[in-house]
Amino acid sequence: MTTETDRTDLTGMDRELLCRKLSDFGMKPFRGNQVFQWIHKRREFSFHNMTDLSMADRGLLAQRVRIQVPALSHVESASDGTEKYLFSLEDDHAVEGVLIPEEKRLTLCVSTQVGCAMGCTFCLTGKSGIVRNLKTFEIVGQVYLVQKLLSQDRPLTHLVLMGMGEPLANYENTLRAMRILLDPLGANFSKRKITLSTCGLIPGIQKLAREKTGINLAVSLNASDTSTRNRLMPINRKYPMEDLLRTLRSFPLPVRGRITFEYVLLRGLNDSLEDARRLVTLLSGIRCKINLIPYNPIPDCEFQPPAREQVENFQNILLSANYTAIIRESRGQEISAACGQLRDRSAS
Repeated sequence: MTTETDRTDLTGMDRELLCRKLSDFGMKPFRGNQVFQWIHKRREFSFHNMTDLSMADRGLLAQRVRIQVPALSHVESASDGTEKYLFSLEDDHAVEGVLIPEEKRLTLCVSTQVGCAMGCTFCLTGKSGIVRNLKTFEIVGQVYLVQKLLSQDRPLTHLVLMGMGEPLANYENTLRAMRILLDPLGANFSKRKITLSTCGLIPGIQKLAREKTGINLAVSLNASDTSTRNRLMPINRKYPMEDLLRTLRSFPLPVRGRITFEYVLLRGLNDSLEDARRLVTLLSGIRCKINLIPYNPIPDCEFQPPAREQVENFQNILLSANYTAIIRESRGQEISAACGQLRDRSAS
């Protein structure tokens, strides 16, 4: 007898794969589209409620496959409206996600791994290392669970893959999740409203360029010279900044598209005016914008955020060189939901 955990999950299948799976069961080809819409458009996770399928088909699906999402086990709210979610996984690990409200948008920060192997020294997620990749259903499931909480008059507008983990280190599951979320018969997100953030895995960036998904690319840079980036981001020793920037110069962008560079400002380390001037030169020839992120403190870490005046002076140098440079204000710091503060918490 097939047990619950033995049954194949449908939530993590893109439409083509799901249709093929149902065809293998002898079901008519159009049934795959119907089931895909039930799961990804209507957020229906019970075969019993898929009323345009015959009772026989519903019974077959209930016996052979399952619809799976993580469990939303805890929600924390900050005074600025930010919410942090704890998603419990089947293996008793958990990942965190963050909902960031702004005047004209509502953005969900999504995780792609339990922990992270990249070891960036200013980031809490990487302190405990990598546990495992998230499966496709665990990535899209975060989105669907949060959407169910939201009112219809304030829907989720943007997704950023900037939560726990390095998305390009979990390439196949992440890209399949993106195909599902972009599918017009499913979640139907706009490619212009999904951003994937990477610390600079060059092979993954090159593969993403060939995919031509059209989603936005953000790159965590955080330094204006190689030695500083080596100290902050161990990945720079494997994929040096010079090679990374060369790769990004050839990255295909839509007509109005730009690469976003994320730059965490650390007092006395990478926040000098000379750093800003070097950054102007480094990014020359790349259509981009720069998000300046004053460091969000984490436990047992030596770094400190710079003074506000220093952040603004740094920004002004970039602005005077005609770059778009935005200071990203810290959100949800009181509940440890700010950039770099997410971590793996074992489900209890």
